[in-house]
Amino acid sequence: MNRTYLSRALPFILIMLFTLASFGFSCRDTGNEWLQQMKNAESSTVLLNNDKGIVPLLNLEDNKIASVNIGSAYADEFDSLLNKYTEISRFTVAAYKESSLNQLNSDLKFFNTVIIQVTEAALSNPDNVAFITDIAKSKQVIAVIYGAAGGLRLLDSLSCPIIWSVQNSPAASSFTAQLIFGGTAASARLATDVSLMFKRGDGFSTSPVRLKYTVPEEAGISSSDLQRPIDNIMEEAISKHATPGGVVMAVKDGMVIFDKAYGSHTYQDAVPTKITDIFDLASVSKITATTMAAMRLYEEKKLNLDTTLGAYIPLARNTNKNDLTVRELMLHEAGLVPYIPFQNSIKPGEYSRDSSEAYPVKVADHYFIRTGYYEDVMLPRMLNTGLKARGKYEYSDLSMYFMKEVIERQSSEKLDQYALNEFYKPLGMQTAGYNPRTRFDKSRIVPTENDTYFRKTLLEGYVHDQGAALAGGVAGHAGVFASANDLAILFQMMLNGGSYGGKHYFQAATINMFTAKQSKVSRRGLGFDRWDPDRENRYPSELASPETYGHTGFTGTCVWVDPKYNLIYIFLSNRLNDQPANKLSSLRIRPRIQDAVYQAILKAQK
Repeated sequence: MNRTYLSRALPFILIMLFTLASFGFSCRDTGNEWLQQMKNAESSTVLLNNDKGIVPLLNLEDNKIASVNIGSAYADEFDSLLNKYTEISRFTVAAYKESSLNQLNSDLKFFNTVIIQVTEAALSNPDNVAFITDIAKSKQVIAVIYGAAGGLRLLDSLSCPIIWSVQNSPAASSFTAQLIFGGTAASARLATDVSLMFKRGDGFSTSPVRLKYTVPEEAGISSSDLQRPIDNIMEEAISKHATPGGVVMAVKDGMVIFDKAYGSHTYQDAVPTKITDIFDLASVSKITATTMAAMRLYEEKKLNLDTTLGAYIPLARNTNKNDLTVRELMLHEAGLVPYIPFQNSIKPGEYSRDSSEAYPVKVADHYFIRTGYYEDVMLPRMLNTGLKARGKYEYSDLSMYFMKEVIERQSSEKLDQYALNEFYKPLGMQTAGYNPRTRFDKSRIVPTENDTYFRKTLLEGYVHDQGAALAGGVAGHAGVFASANDLAILFQMMLNGGSYGGKHYFQAATINMFTAKQSKVSRRGLGFDRWDPDRENRYPSELASPETYGHTGFTGTCVWVDPKYNLIYIFLSNRLNDQPANKLSSLRIRPRIQDAVYQAILKAQK
């Protein structure tokens, strides 16, 4: 490892060492030791008072959740896991020692659900017991107790769910946090009588309904067989300036077994990349938003694959796009031109460096386009372009521009809001969506490119694709930003046959149809890219199965789902940051990492 890379990576390495330590790892620990700790937590954690089935929490929409810590030394681990499932606001009783628990109670007034971590020792304080009892009168409370069973006696009057773990450890915190959202399952029972309320044999069982966060060993894979090759490939990518950083995630059998960030946000700064960072997905937007919406409308019989574009878009009826079908658009067989460089034809007076009523559409920092530019210029130009031979494969962004128009007409909702309301929010996806700068500080968003030819600024939270940017950041082919965890949630739902978190999103038959090979002239599915039967292309990797579907993105991203291996592979990067040549592809960074995951799986199966 060269010194330049080491100095850049050092802050990240320190953070990772702290993170691993906080989850029970040390230099001597192994994944097997952590797995055993988690199994011990599972065997000694009992779910009580769950006759109403509140645990696992299912409905995440409009459910504001607070986590309150009363005495636990491992609240950071606990809250970190909670926040992988939905947004959680953190509180600690220690912060209120100068005032009163009444103030904390008051500060919780706008929350629907309150999750309380408390130790047996903390329950010896009557004020803490009174606080828990009082808050449970007006809020949905889930109490998590660590320590000897004696603490349960003090909560006999509670009817809310209680999760009791005799252990008070990082593993217990990890297990109980995931249990609340259905990442882990409850099965243990009380071994002895504790009180009149809690008797021997008491306890409820639950089933997993969401992602589990664990070590590779739980999937039978050695941690070193994953980490060593992936670390080496990412070191090469960063040192050779294929990308300043990135995030790699692997999900096997519904379990996140690898989730690691590398490098920094740019080559110039020392801001370490984090696994929670938000990336510009580029063309991965096609399957993350547009195709998902099309699948939903197809199931609702609001979208017919063989209906023409003119039937859905009146403006297309007097153009050569009138007879194009939805199926042709989604297979990239409509004969459309690949793209139109709209940024090259912007006229003086159509943009401004300052916002105003006349220039309301923000394309980037200090760049605003005039009102109605998409409707007046972009859409008419796309509708009036020439056509190539229909029925041949020609990858085109215009197809998804048009699909956005179809989806918005048939759903009566803007694409960004439709995807957010129908998928992202109910699934618990916290970062996914268009125009992230309206929702997040730019420090959370990885800078995509220093745009020296169009917007003349560093792109931080504004879509890289020029056409999508001029369309207000919302387009069918680009514009979605997300973290790796959010993508894992979305595509685990797909692997589950359309269900996640106790809610049904698609019929399995719909998923199978859209993701299967649907073209006679290409490898494509409907909206989805797929495994290439021409093995000289080695696409998406050497070892991916013929069932594999997903997509890549121009900014250096990809998502690949392999049902044969029950596997999701996610790679997020900002390869365009000060990188003129496409080294990420020429060095085959993404497929080599994907193959490293397969090799670890295949080694474990021997």
